[in-house]
Amino acid sequence: MTLHHLALAADWHAARQAGEYRISTLGRTLEQEGFIHCSHDLAQLRDVHTAHYRHVTAPLLILDIDPAGLDVRTENGYPHLYGPLPITAVTAVRPYTG
Repeated sequence: MTLHHLALAADWHAARQAGEYRISTLGRTLEQEGFIHCSHDLAQLRDVHTAHYRHVTAPLLILDIDPAGLDVRTENGYPHLYGPLPITAVTAVRPYTG
């Protein structure tokens, strides 16, 4: 199973330097939210875009995540990652095109 996360390109580039990703969703950190929002599939990812990112003009990326060994819990139908996302768990990165 692969999970997905919608990220600002700038946040992903900063995470690569730090070795881990700590953004929950647009404008909210892991520390503020308590978890990192993820999606089970691209349909859920589009819903996240519509709800939180539709006004964003900065480049967005889809992070594909291997959840093995991560503390992921499904709540309200969406997977939530409790803890930072190690960049090594990201198996692919591609532009979000809607």
